[in-house]
Amino acid sequence: MHATLPLLQATDFPPLRRAHLTTLQVNLGYRCNQTCVHCHVNAGPTRSEMMDERGVALVLGVLARRGIGTLDITGGAPELHPQFRRLVREARELGATVIDRCNLTVLQEPGQDGLAEFLARQAVRIVASLPCYTQANVDRQRGAGVFERSIAALRQLNALGYGEPGSGLTLDLVYNPLGPTLPGPQETLEADYKRELGAQFGIVFSRLLTLANMPIKRFGSTLVSKGQFAAYMRLLHDSHRPENLERVMCRDLVSVDWQGYLYDCDFNQMLGLALQLPGRPRPHLRDLLEHDLAGRPIAVADHCYGCTAGQGSSCGGALGEAS
Repeated sequence: MHATLPLLQATDFPPLRRAHLTTLQVNLGYRCNQTCVHCHVNAGPTRSEMMDERGVALVLGVLARRGIGTLDITGGAPELHPQFRRLVREARELGATVIDRCNLTVLQEPGQDGLAEFLARQAVRIVASLPCYTQANVDRQRGAGVFERSIAALRQLNALGYGEPGSGLTLDLVYNPLGPTLPGPQETLEADYKRELGAQFGIVFSRLLTLANMPIKRFGSTLVSKGQFAAYMRLLHDSHRPENLERVMCRDLVSVDWQGYLYDCDFNQMLGLALQLPGRPRPHLRDLLEHDLAGRPIAVADHCYGCTAGQGSSCGGALGEAS
C-alpha cells in the first residue's frame, strides 16, 4: 500500500484552533465484517486491534469528568467489540447522546442477535453507510451481496421505529462518491435517496449525510496506483471554501484510537498526526481528565482540504449549501 502522508505534509491549509469539546469520537478497533474500497481505516475481518476494558472504562470516566454530551462510536464495525453494549449502556446512563457508526450488515452477523433491539432501547442514533441506492454501485464499493443485506437491515430498523418521524429514533445514511469526485448537493441526493429507497423497498430514514473521500490509506493508495492522486488534490484545493473553516468537525470533536491516544479527527488518527498538547508527544485519554483543549492549535495537512471543499464534509455531513 502506498503511504500518502509524505504527499500531504507540505500544506498551505489555514491554521485552526479548537473550540469547546462537545464530542468524543472513539474508535473501538479495526475489525470489520466488510472490506470497502473507500475505507480510510483499512478495516477488515483480519484486523485484530481492539480497545481493552481499561480503555473502555477510561472513555466513560472522561465523559463523566468533562461533561461531554456526545459519544460517537466507530471502528471497524464497533458492534463487534465485546464491550460495545456495556459502553453504550453506561454512556446513556451518564446522559450522553450515543452515535453508532454502523455498516448495517453487522446486524446479521453471528453473535449479534438482538443488536437492533438493543440500539432501539438505548435510543442510539444510527449513522449507517450506504454509498448508493442501487445494488451495482454498493456491491462494487463494499462487496458482493452487501446491498441486499443492507436493505434487509434497514427494514429491520424501520420495523423498530428507526427513521420514522416522531419515533425519537434517528437513522441517518451516509453517502460517499464512488471515485475521486466531490459529493453532489446533500439536499438533492437526500431527495433522490428517499424517493428511490421508498419506492423500491418501502424504506424511510432521517437524513442523508454526504462525505468526501479522503486521500489517505486505502482510498489514497488507490489514487496513487491509478495516477489520480495529484488531480484529486487539485480538485480539493480548487474547491476550498473559507466559510467552511468555522464548522469543521475538528474544532469541537476529539478522536480516540483503540489504544486511547488522541487526535483532532479520525483522518488525522489514520495518518498518525497526534493532537497537539504541550509536554505530551502523544496525548492520551488520561490527559483529558485534567486538560481543557479549548484554544489549542489543530494539526493540519493537505488532506484537510477534503473537509472544506465545496459544500464541506464532516462526520455530520455537509457543512454548508452547495455553491
